[in-house]
Amino acid sequence: MGQARLPARLGLACCLLLLGGSGVLGSQGKARGTWEEEQGPAAEGGQWGRAKYEAVKKHLGAVGALSKQYWQFLACKVWQEDCEEEKEEKSHPRPGWTLPLVGQNYLEILSAWYCSFGKCCETGDCRIVNNITGLEADLNGQLHGQHLAKEVIVRAVHGFLQSPRPEKPLVLSLHGWSGTGKNFVARMVASHLYRDGMKSECVRLFISLFHFPHHKYVDLYKAQLKKQISETVQLCKQSLFIFDEAEKLHFSLLDAIKPFMAHYDNKGQEDYRRSIFLFLSNLGGNTINEVALDFWRAGRAREEISMEFLEQRLRLELQEPAENSYARSHLLKENLIDFFVPFLPLEYHHVKLCARDAFLARGLPYTEAALDEVARMMVFVPKEEKLFSAQGCKSVSQRISYFLP
Repeated sequence: MGQARLPARLGLACCLLLLGGSGVLGSQGKARGTWEEEQGPAAEGGQWGRAKYEAVKKHLGAVGALSKQYWQFLACKVWQEDCEEEKEEKSHPRPGWTLPLVGQNYLEILSAWYCSFGKCCETGDCRIVNNITGLEADLNGQLHGQHLAKEVIVRAVHGFLQSPRPEKPLVLSLHGWSGTGKNFVARMVASHLYRDGMKSECVRLFISLFHFPHHKYVDLYKAQLKKQISETVQLCKQSLFIFDEAEKLHFSLLDAIKPFMAHYDNKGQEDYRRSIFLFLSNLGGNTINEVALDFWRAGRAREEISMEFLEQRLRLELQEPAENSYARSHLLKENLIDFFVPFLPLEYHHVKLCARDAFLARGLPYTEAALDEVARMMVFVPKEEKLFSAQGCKSVSQRISYFLP
């Protein structure tokens, strides 16, 4: 046992004693080990008293053995390299012994509490929460005008995490105009899958023009990118990779990471099947907007737009020969992208909802007149209908500063 871990383990031992104190200490805090000295085998009651004494003594012995099992269970939860005894126990279990459910629940809570103060397992960030219920609730409450994106993302992520042995990583490609919520959703996914959100060691964000600005260094970028993904997969049993402005990536970068998104063949490589890849792109935004405008002109609600209809149109546009990374890479040709997620253009009332959220996020009061004023400051297109916000909700939070005293 390393010297650096000794204080931490002593602290956990104290917590364990507190949890199980009612079974080890008496009501006055006196050690139960003195009971035998006080009562003795000749305690009042003759053979009946003797029988009670033996029964209690046997019970105390069982409590001691159970406490040892509790400690072993807790140590294995926090320091995985100390689990040799647990592995041996699983391969050669003792007949008739199982960790009581209530005790196990207490230890799960204790180990989670301990892990909340920092990294607690050397094999990766063990603070994975996978809160799908919270993700769905926040998408419903904070992502406005995107009924398709909400449904696809929740179903895709939930189904992927529920699968005991996925054949490949989950790959989602998010498309739409700037300001429609793609970055917002990516960060929300990170915050609900990992306790540390975007700061988690298991989450990597790559911004095309920031991380890979010069095409002449593309070979260097390829080596660095593969190394970073490989190291993250080795560290974390569940990884999240986000590529912002994906259409500006050099196509050879996408092809370089293609093996990490393909079906797992188990030929001496890391097991990356628990990884999630999110690509954020403005590509396809015009096609998505045309469909939304056609529905409006036909007097149909935007909620009637189906995923099947819009995804097919979006896929066809991305496959057209063009100077974009999608069309030139092998991602589409080999069907490695599981879902193309369309983000619809935002209308006037959606911008008002974004303004309301911005006021609430800063703890500021608002009025309907203030929300209308923020919305009217935005530019709306097309020129005739003025139906969709050209910036989505991207600059709304900055514009409410205009209303501050």
